[in-house]
Amino acid sequence: MYASTLLVSFLGASTVIAAPTWPAFNWNAAKPDGLSTVSEYFNMLASKVDLGKSMATAPVCDLSKAQMAAAPTPLPPPTAGLTLKHVAIGRGTQNYTCDTTNATAVPTAVGAVATLFNASCVASSYPDLLQLLPKLALQFNLTTQENSRMGPTNLIISGHHFFTNTTTPFFNLDTTQYNLGEAGCTKSNQTDAPADAPKGQQGDKAVPWLKLKTQIGSTGDLQEIYRINTAGGSPPATCQGQPAAFEVQYSAQYWFWEGTSDS
Repeated sequence: MYASTLLVSFLGASTVIAAPTWPAFNWNAAKPDGLSTVSEYFNMLASKVDLGKSMATAPVCDLSKAQMAAAPTPLPPPTAGLTLKHVAIGRGTQNYTCDTTNATAVPTAVGAVATLFNASCVASSYPDLLQLLPKLALQFNLTTQENSRMGPTNLIISGHHFFTNTTTPFFNLDTTQYNLGEAGCTKSNQTDAPADAPKGQQGDKAVPWLKLKTQIGSTGDLQEIYRINTAGGSPPATCQGQPAAFEVQYSAQYWFWEGTSDS
């Protein structure tokens, strides 16, 4: 298989799943750079395809070559001995509640819901494209169809992210396509997203980057999970004009690290 064919198969024009659905571009999103982001993606994809035509062999999907980005104030690195198992793009909502009787109250975070799309091979071979994917994902509406693509890409669903209560994030990476494990998590560390991180559809700031540690009962040898390269998702500063519960759309990269538990 030519390198250009492999690249297009998971990032562009052809499909790798049956009867795919294209999520709709969100024309009403308050993001003046929305169309330019989509254009940047396709221009970058085209340059990769052209380069791939001159390669004798296709890039190898080797996660040992993938490198996580670092925030201005870096998160602690993965624990020694862990290996990278999976990289996904999460696309969903950050969820909040408000005291509607107090306009000056600060919104309370109560969890998140996201679909995870497999970006492991992109992470290992095309880090510049990976960097763009969270921003790209925010340009397209959410969809409930399980066979949908992530925006204009062919990245297929590798799992789901949700909260089991207001403080416990959960990741299920066991699907019909993959069997990578599942894990409830505890937040270990947090750092602010870079000042130039992509804003959300309503101009909201990017949510912080996180390091999570898995809880007892996790499967697939999952040990640590990072949320990095976030786009959007932050609530307004106060509850003024907000309903009792609301969602803010976001996207992010999730990096899953595996190893043998010490316990």
